[in-house]
Amino acid sequence: MLKFPLLHPPLLTALASTGHGSRILIADGNYPYATGANPTALIVYLNLRPGLLGVDEILETIIEAVPLESAVVMIPADGTTVAAHAGYRGLLGAAVPFEELGRFEFYEASRNRDVAVVVASADLRIFANLLLTIGVRTA
Repeated sequence: MLKFPLLHPPLLTALASTGHGSRILIADGNYPYATGANPTALIVYLNLRPGLLGVDEILETIIEAVPLESAVVMIPADGTTVAAHAGYRGLLGAAVPFEELGRFEFYEASRNRDVAVVVASADLRIFANLLLTIGVRTA
């Protein structure tokens, strides 16, 4: 029995296959998983039903599992503030820099070979996607 908050075997396996510089995409329920991500990435489906599980809950668990170096969020073309992003910043803290990309730039970044894991959430919020870069473990 693990003494660790992450118990989902496919997600544990996917994260264990990553390393420094690998990326994890936590995608909202509207994200095009088949065309908007690296085709060799492991996809972990956590989208049981609309609204369950959301990106925040998945992020809370991933933070406990791997060190994070940076984060990228998708922003709307009209510059509208996305409420979900403030929550991510709060969870990740000031030490994790944020980058904002437009929709198509975000899709392009998510298609890169360094995206090793795609976590499909059922988050219903628009532009709730989050691309994380794994950092290094410290002593």
